[in-house]
Amino acid sequence: MMDGVATDSSTPSSNDKPRRARRTRMTGAERRQQLLEIGRTLFAAKGFEGTSVEEIAAKAGVSKPVVYEHFGGKEGLYAVVVDREMRRLLDMVTSSLTAGHPRELCEQAAFALLDYIEEYTDGFRILVRDSPVAQSTGSFASLISDIATQVEDILGREFKNRGFDSKLAPLYAQALVGMVALTGQWWLDVRKPKKAEVAAHLVNLAWHGLDGLEPKPRLMGHRKS
Repeated sequence: MMDGVATDSSTPSSNDKPRRARRTRMTGAERRQQLLEIGRTLFAAKGFEGTSVEEIAAKAGVSKPVVYEHFGGKEGLYAVVVDREMRRLLDMVTSSLTAGHPRELCEQAAFALLDYIEEYTDGFRILVRDSPVAQSTGSFASLISDIATQVEDILGREFKNRGFDSKLAPLYAQALVGMVALTGQWWLDVRKPKKAEVAAHLVNLAWHGLDGLEPKPRLMGHRKS
């Protein structure tokens, strides 16, 4: 204390140097996840060819060898990103098919794909691009085929119950799923009309055919948006 005034011992002197903020070191799993997220964003925006390892590394704040260490290169990173998105979409579609009525099943499948497009837009953009590593990681066409296989089993049972030729179930499954998938690619950018309306019109065509189309189709399931 000096002249009745307390001195603050915590006040830094002119000789004190500012401390650098400590950089948190990522674990291997955290770095891998970071690179996957960065790669996903860049591949969606620029495509495989338009994205470089240098750009991925720069966005992550690491050197190029770190990317090679985790994925062996851009192709490896792309393959993992595509595989994760394919699994996510397939899981969303197959887990949604819970209804007993075939028409509601069509609604559920349409909603699942449109939900994925809305929630994971970057992932869908990646899937619908031509993949340079499609032979090893699959493609959007092969994914649609996987989903159609799930629908095929449902249609097969329905055909049998109605006395139709169940051997035609694969054809109809491919047609139905393909119709929804291609419509989804179109809706990806336009986003009009609203999701529920798109689903209703898809089911309208699938269920009634061109001859019996309803001018204002309604959804029969619990989903209304």
